Amino acid sequence: MKTSSPSTLITKLESRFVLIALFVGSMWAVFFLSVALPFLRLNEHGVVPRSLGGLQGILFAPWLHASVGHIAANTGGLIVLGWLCMWPHIAGFWRATIGAMLGAGLCAWLFGAPDSVHIGASGLVFGYAGYLVARGYYTRNLMSILVALVVVSSYGLSLLFGVLPIYPDVSWQSHLGGVLGGVLAARAGAGAPSRVRVR
Repeated sequence: MKTSSPSTLITKLESRFVLIALFVGSMWAVFFLSVALPFLRLNEHGVVPRSLGGLQGILFAPWLHASVGHIAANTGGLIVLGWLCMWPHIAGFWRATIGAMLGAGLCAWLFGAPDSVHIGASGLVFGYAGYLVARGYYTRNLMSILVALVVVSSYGLSLLFGVLPIYPDVSWQSHLGGVLGGVLAARAGAGAPSRVRVR
């Protein structure tokens, strides 16, 4: 059984810290840019339902936020859940990110209200949570199961109410799509289920 040396562990921690800092920091940088240069109208580049040009928001929406409160509310979840998605491999973080972005963006584009604009990284937060819970189910790895239980106990109610159309001006479509995208990403990452032969 191989054990990681302290230097290897430190290297892993550093690389993950840098990645999450750059990832979330880039969102804050875009937010400050949108405040400093309002004439750029960056927030108009979110997901616009059933508009061909609105498809660009699938890529851009997570980096666009309406206010300091909006981006601050997403930052904690991005850091904590994003960090958990990086273990045991950073590939898990990218898998969850891509799945959540596609799921949140497409769901908002398909089911959002006409002429609305969907922005914000909450779809990613919901996607990371969906990924972590589903990963525990699909891999049946003890650590993954424990992480899934922690996510459910900490974010369960927020996940439940966040995917329901009960809050005005909240993109429940993005939340629902993010969860679905995260679950599908976890399923893809788990690979084909093992087959047990009974003789």
